Amino acid sequence: MTLSEAESLLNQLKTGEIDTCYVSKEHFLVFQNVLVNREDFKHFRGVAQRGGSVLYNYMKEPRS
Repeated sequence: MTLSEAESLLNQLKTGEIDTCYVSKEHFLVFQNVLVNREDFKHFRGVAQRGGSVLYNYMKEPRS
């Protein structure tokens, strides 16, 4: 996964084009790097899965 692909997935989550985003263990570090540098970082929720992958959702209200 490239930085632009990660940015595109995050934008699709934000706009509602997709409901969830599956990020494999191999792509997690690239994805996380893009995610934590966004202003709306706290709107994204990641749920860890068995094996090291993560499912991300976008929430209208930011987490605390």
